[in-house]
Amino acid sequence: MTNTQMINVLNVCYDKALSGVPLVSESVSELAEEYMKKHLDTNVAVDKLVKNQIMKCGTSGFLTGLGGLITLPIAIPANLSSVIYVQLRMIACIAYMGGYKPSDDEVRTLAYVCLTGTACADILKRSGIVIGEKITTNLIKKIPGTVLIRINQRVGFRMLTKFGTKGAINIGKMVPVVGGVIGGGFDVASTRIIAKNAKKVFIEGIL
Repeated sequence: MTNTQMINVLNVCYDKALSGVPLVSESVSELAEEYMKKHLDTNVAVDKLVKNQIMKCGTSGFLTGLGGLITLPIAIPANLSSVIYVQLRMIACIAYMGGYKPSDDEVRTLAYVCLTGTACADILKRSGIVIGEKITTNLIKKIPGTVLIRINQRVGFRMLTKFGTKGAINIGKMVPVVGGVIGGGFDVASTRIIAKNAKKVFIEGIL
């Protein structure tokens, strides 16, 4: 997979996350509104959302790892696409709760950055963004298009590296049940970090 193909995968998953999948999941705005109606405190609503999405990612990682060696050729892409979808949907919901419009290009790009986990700050810094700066919806809209392109390129390369590493971990799926535990554990840990990134950016307003 090339860098461009990786970004295309993210775009497809993000678009599906925003609109929802018929008979499977509602749109991002509907999901976010559901949590915001139940919990008037935005931080509480976000935390409840994150908890449920982490559970989904862990289950997805476990289920796609159960097939073992027989399903190994299709287990990895099935797991990646399902987990990316859930993670991006979670990030977009957090952005919506923070008062942002998830469909904006700037918000989309920052959502992809959050997806890179521990590399989040480094990618922003290398793209010319001042780290630790307080932001608002208006400031995010002022990020130049050239900077967004640089960020997307770095995100693409980072995601390729990330899933290359995960691919090595997924060799454990040759042992069916153990492989499922490894896959699920990896997805849960990474989703926690991604949620922390999204909350810092879209709720606390800190890059």
